[in-house]
Amino acid sequence: MIKVLNIISDSNIGGAGRCVLTFLKYFDRSRFQVRVVVPTGSLLIPEINRLGIKTIETDGIAEKSLSLEGIKKLKKIIKSSGCDIVHTHGNMSGRIAARQCGKKVVYTRHSVFPVSPKISKGLGKVINGAVNMHYSDAIIAVAEAAKENLTDTGIKPSAVRVILNGVEPQKRAGEATVRALREKYGIEDGDFTAGIMARIEDVKGHIYLIEAAEKILETNKNLKVLIIGTGSLEDSLKRTVKEKGLEKNIIFTGFVNNVNEILSILDIQVNASFGTEATSLSLLEGMSLGIPAVVSNYGGNPGVITHGENGYIFKLRDSGDLAKYMKKLMDDREVYAYMQKRSVEIFNEKFTAEIYAGNIEKVYTELMNK
Repeated sequence: MIKVLNIISDSNIGGAGRCVLTFLKYFDRSRFQVRVVVPTGSLLIPEINRLGIKTIETDGIAEKSLSLEGIKKLKKIIKSSGCDIVHTHGNMSGRIAARQCGKKVVYTRHSVFPVSPKISKGLGKVINGAVNMHYSDAIIAVAEAAKENLTDTGIKPSAVRVILNGVEPQKRAGEATVRALREKYGIEDGDFTAGIMARIEDVKGHIYLIEAAEKILETNKNLKVLIIGTGSLEDSLKRTVKEKGLEKNIIFTGFVNNVNEILSILDIQVNASFGTEATSLSLLEGMSLGIPAVVSNYGGNPGVITHGENGYIFKLRDSGDLAKYMKKLMDDREVYAYMQKRSVEIFNEKFTAEIYAGNIEKVYTELMNK
């Protein structure tokens, strides 16, 4: 039995937390014992406990990668846990504490964002690479772009393994639910519905979808766009939509609990990120239902969407290019049907929760066999 202690610093449930939850649901309990260290009061606690996994709460790590308090508290937890492996999710305090306790250390990089010149050039790059490799026995990147982030900061390419995220397949909502949601959002028969599921922040590129929709609506009035989620730019974007007179066609849904229900009324998904994006879990969930996507050529998007197969990839920050590919899917039903089929096939080949959990288990097993 291999004993693994996961450490995650998230107080809320974000992408990293959802990946941890997926693994906890699907790992082989006959071969591994897994516990999770979380910040005191984290929203992850009831979700983890519901899966029958023990959580250990601690102060000093919430939303922090590195702190002296965090190192001290985590050393005590690690020593008393009797674990073989410490798997950290963006938490440097956990890696330092684990190394000082003589444990094997796994580090997963869940994010992709522009790298600071301080750690991507010269001496800063050399030091950063050396420190990260010293405090990690295995490094996992959730997308090729995440691996590039790491290697750009001095980590050897051979030290990084890419393990793509996986999710549970979604189930389509029933006819009554779909009918009610379509009525709620003003989606009529014959409408083509696109949705973007992301925090409403600048780097997620919602404005480019709004501009693309405006271009399409000049000649095709049957487009509806759902902006799903909340964020700091929500009010600003609502004003923009109102100024453009697009309120009937661009709808803000707010936060949505039942993802499968909102996905069930979409024809396509859009991901317009230009500043942070690894492997989008919402794109994977949509693929499991046969929903093609049009995505920016940023971060992990090209690792999820294969141009011309399960969607299209548009030029970064180019609303005209986005509109072009959205119109292709709106106008060519044969292409759309092909991409629906390929979306499900590619999901089953690469992105299931079982595949993801199995790949993480391989890392643990290989470490213990060294």
